Amino acid sequence: MRSAARSMWAVLAVAGAAMAAAPAEAKECFKKAAEGVALTEQLAHFQVDAALLQATDWSIYFTWVSGNGTPGYSFGPRHYKCSPGSIGWQCKGEATLCKL
Repeated sequence: MRSAARSMWAVLAVAGAAMAAAPAEAKECFKKAAEGVALTEQLAHFQVDAALLQATDWSIYFTWVSGNGTPGYSFGPRHYKCSPGSIGWQCKGEATLCKL
């Protein structure tokens, strides 16, 4: 199980690095997509949301994780497609974000 968890985090780290992008320009809206893998479907949704925000702007990711929303951005409705995977759940998701 420990090996599987390490593999999961390695995949997420690589996916997060591949999606890294410069912060968005003011009043710009854009679509982002990400993938999350976790033991439960709810945690896989969280992984998707985290990857979406990390790919947009690391500062809003840290603010969101601390429970303080996404100041300066609208984080529109997320859409997920999930299925049981080899380790728990695998979810693909997308959202439209706008820099306010």
